[in-house]
Amino acid sequence: MKPASALTGELAAASYRIDLSRPRVMGILNTTPDSFSDGGNCYQSDQLALDLALHRAEAMLAGGASIIDVGGESTRPGAKPVGEQQELDRVVPVVEAIVQKLSAPVSVDTSSPAVIRHSAAVGAAMINDVRALRKPGALQAAAATGLPVCLMHMRGEPGNMQDAPCYDDVVSEVDDFFTERLQACADVGIARDKLLLDPGFGFGKSLAHNLTLLRELEHFHHFGCPLLVGMSRKSMLGQLLGREISERLPGSLALALESAARGAHIIRVHDVQETCDVLAVHQALQMENNNS
Repeated sequence: MKPASALTGELAAASYRIDLSRPRVMGILNTTPDSFSDGGNCYQSDQLALDLALHRAEAMLAGGASIIDVGGESTRPGAKPVGEQQELDRVVPVVEAIVQKLSAPVSVDTSSPAVIRHSAAVGAAMINDVRALRKPGALQAAAATGLPVCLMHMRGEPGNMQDAPCYDDVVSEVDDFFTERLQACADVGIARDKLLLDPGFGFGKSLAHNLTLLRELEHFHHFGCPLLVGMSRKSMLGQLLGREISERLPGSLALALESAARGAHIIRVHDVQETCDVLAVHQALQMENNNS
């Protein structure tokens, strides 16, 4: 396998600089009671527990994560939206605590303009939006923060996105979506070097769509934006392997390795240390190949 990306620079995320000359790992920290894999892990007696969230973030950083992605709204298939205040209560205190106590870059997994603004105010370094800033006011809120933003492709909403998704050409249609969203960002003054792209594996896609997008991931390098991917423990692995969520680590590592080989810059995962180990071996082999 050969690395596919031509980008060798760094991502300026608030006061942080994240080197993208090799694949980086984003650790998933869900502050929800109902996320598909780790919902409730940050809760105690049905209440969000900051100490549990901090402990999880600290462990991921120790395992090699370059950035922690905090999310307060489950976007699993069939998930219902949460209220704005509830999402703020779940996300902002955790972001603030990680920034203050761990001095680590935090990405906020949100579509809400209010959560974007308040998270930025307490030190968030990046916005990761599954709706690609399509909620009213989200473009303006993101632009005002000056933070980098990941634009993800999703057809439909979490509640209905997996109801028989259909494309004539999934790569072409995701490409068209990115073109439109990049222009929308440019129109409000968000510079291209502040944007990342995520094809949205599992978000309004069948297994065949997901595999096609992974196989053709290099196609999206023509935008000149870093690529972020997230396939950790997802249902595509259940379909491929017949494994329950708790048994999907080997499959998740295989997908992370394939993503890296096709030029993914940031890989969003639950199992940070294991993924970092796989990528370290991959990187060592690439360096050996380049030196030979």
